[in-house]
Amino acid sequence: MEKDEQAIRQLIDMWIKATASGDTTKVLSLMSDDVVFLIAGHPPMRGKQTFADASKRMDSMKVEGQSEVQEIRIMGDFAYAWTNLTVSVTQKSGDKMKRSGNTLSIFQKQNDGRWLLIRDANMMTADTSPAF
Repeated sequence: MEKDEQAIRQLIDMWIKATASGDTTKVLSLMSDDVVFLIAGHPPMRGKQTFADASKRMDSMKVEGQSEVQEIRIMGDFAYAWTNLTVSVTQKSGDKMKRSGNTLSIFQKQNDGRWLLIRDANMMTADTSPAF
């Protein structure tokens, strides 16, 4: 596995771990300022600040995730990753919601060698199987 692919896999892993620990600052450091998230049934979420604002609404919830990388392709300073993602959200009330499905993420290599998420298409749907 080449260095850039390892870096992207590490970014995905860091994202999952930082989300689970509630480290929004770390998650924000993994995306570009002009990041765009595409979520079925919702308008595009544009920009790091919009993501940060949405994350604040989830501060009282526990979020756990599992991501299985299916494919990573690197083309110069751009790369995409197709993953199968499962996310479980537990609210203060104890209610749980689980979503799962595929995501397609686009990354761009920065001048300092870091990879950042620049676009993400999330195709998760409600999952009725037991939350993990």
